[in-house]
Amino acid sequence: SQNSHTAKTVSRKSLCILNNQRVSGTENMKIILVFLFVAPLALSARAEKDHSSFDSAASPETKSRFAMLDDVRILANGLLQLGHGLKDFVHKTKGQMNDIFQKLYIFDRSFYELSLQTSEIKEEEEQLRQTTARLQINNEEIKNLSQEMNSKIEDLIQNKIQLQEKVWGLEDKVTKLAIIQPSIQETKEISSLKVFVEQQDNHIKQLLKIVEDQHVQLDRQHNQIMELEDKLNHIELQELAENSFTEEQTEPEAIPFPVHNATAVIYKSDGAAPDCTALSNSSIRSSGVYTIKPSGSEAFDVYCEMKFGSSWTVIQNRVDGSLDFNQTWDAYANGFGELNEEFWLGLNKTYSITKQGDYILRIELQDWKDNKRYIEYAFSLGGPETDYTLQLSRISGSIPNALPEQTELRFSTADRDVDIINDFNCPENYLGGWWHSECEETNLNGKYVAPRSRGRLDRRKGLYWKPKKGRYYLLKSTKIMIHPTDLKSFY
Repeated sequence: SQNSHTAKTVSRKSLCILNNQRVSGTENMKIILVFLFVAPLALSARAEKDHSSFDSAASPETKSRFAMLDDVRILANGLLQLGHGLKDFVHKTKGQMNDIFQKLYIFDRSFYELSLQTSEIKEEEEQLRQTTARLQINNEEIKNLSQEMNSKIEDLIQNKIQLQEKVWGLEDKVTKLAIIQPSIQETKEISSLKVFVEQQDNHIKQLLKIVEDQHVQLDRQHNQIMELEDKLNHIELQELAENSFTEEQTEPEAIPFPVHNATAVIYKSDGAAPDCTALSNSSIRSSGVYTIKPSGSEAFDVYCEMKFGSSWTVIQNRVDGSLDFNQTWDAYANGFGELNEEFWLGLNKTYSITKQGDYILRIELQDWKDNKRYIEYAFSLGGPETDYTLQLSRISGSIPNALPEQTELRFSTADRDVDIINDFNCPENYLGGWWHSECEETNLNGKYVAPRSRGRLDRRKGLYWKPKKGRYYLLKSTKIMIHPTDLKSFY
C-alpha cells in the first residue's frame, strides 16, 4: 500500500542520516516523532492488506508476513540507532556542562580572593594617607617649635656673652680682693652674682637639652614621612598576589657576594688584624676569606666584603637555600656553613669582634624580583652569659624598621628558647635561631622557601621582613655585616 511504502521510505532515509552521524539532537527528536507517527499507519495498512487477502493463496500470505517483519526490523533498528545517538549526545552535553560549571566555580573563587586582596590594599593605602597627613601636621608644628627654640638660643647666647663680660669683671674684682680685703657689701654682691650666674647656666643647659630633644624628634618625624611617602608612591605598583618590594633603591653597587659553588680565595694576613676593616687599612682591597684575630680571642677565618671604600665583616649570608638554618644552640654559637657559600659566622666569633668597640650592623635584603633594600643600626651585643642579648638603634635605611629598638633581645633557638612569649615557642614554629621579641616581626634565619608556580609565595613562610605596621616583604637573599662606627672616610 501507499502508507506502507511511505513508512519504509522514511525509515531508510532516517537510518542513512543516523549512520552518517550528520544530525543534531533536535533533528533526532523530530525523527523519533516521525517514526512514532508513521509506524502505526504502516502497521495498520499492512493489517488491512493481510485481512483483505486472507482467502488468497498461501504463498502471497507468507510473503506479506515476511515483508511486515522486515518493516518492523527496519523500524526497530532505526529506533535503536537513534537511541544510541541520543545517549552519546546526552553524555557529551553533560560532560560539557560539568566543565563549564567547574570553570565558573574556579573563576568565582579567584574573583573573590582578588576582591579581598584589593580591599585590604585600599584599606592600608587609606591608613597610610591618614598617617602621612598627621605626620605632616606634626612636622610643621615641630618646625615652628624649632624656629622658636633657635630664637631662644640666640637670646641665650647674647645673655651668655653679657654674663661672660660680668664674669670677667668679677675676676678683676677677685684679683683686687686678693690684695684688698673686700667690704661686707662687696661680699654680698659677689655672692648674689655667683648665684645668678649658676642659675643662668642651669637654665641654658636645660634649654639646650630641650632643643636637642626637639631636633631628634624632628629627624624621626622626617624619616617617617619620607618612608610613608615612598610607600604611597609605589603601592599601586605592587602585585595583588605577591608581597614584594617596590622599586629598587638607588645606592652604590656592592661587589657581588659569592654564590653557591663559587670558589673563594682564602687570604692569610701576616699581622693580627682584629677585623676586616683593619685588614682593608693595610692595603687589602678585594672581597674574600681572610684570617683575623680579635683582641683576647683565637684567630679564625671570616668573609670580608668591600663596600664604600672599606671592608665589612659578614656574619650571615643566604642566597639559595642550600644550607639548613634550623640548627641547635651550639651550632649558632660556634657557626656553621661555608664562608664562600651560605653561612652563619657564629655568636661567639661575632661577640669577640664587637666587644672591641662600637660597631654598625647593616642588613641587606633582596626580594624575588631582585629589588634590593637595606637598613643600618647602631647596636650592642652581649656575651654568652646574657644569651647574646642584642640592642638596636636605627640609623638609616631604605625599608621600614622591623626590629624593636632600645629593647634587649635575647637570642633563642628551637632547643633553647629563653624568651617564651605567651608560652609560644617561636623558633620551633618559625624555624631557625633569631633575636625574637614577638613571633611575627621578622625571620632572616627561617626556612628557605622558593616561590610556587606562577611566582606566588605564602605569607609568614620562608624568609621575610615584617614591619610592625605594614606588609610582609618576602625575601630571596639576605646578608648581615658589621663595621666600626667611624664611616666618615668613605660615606
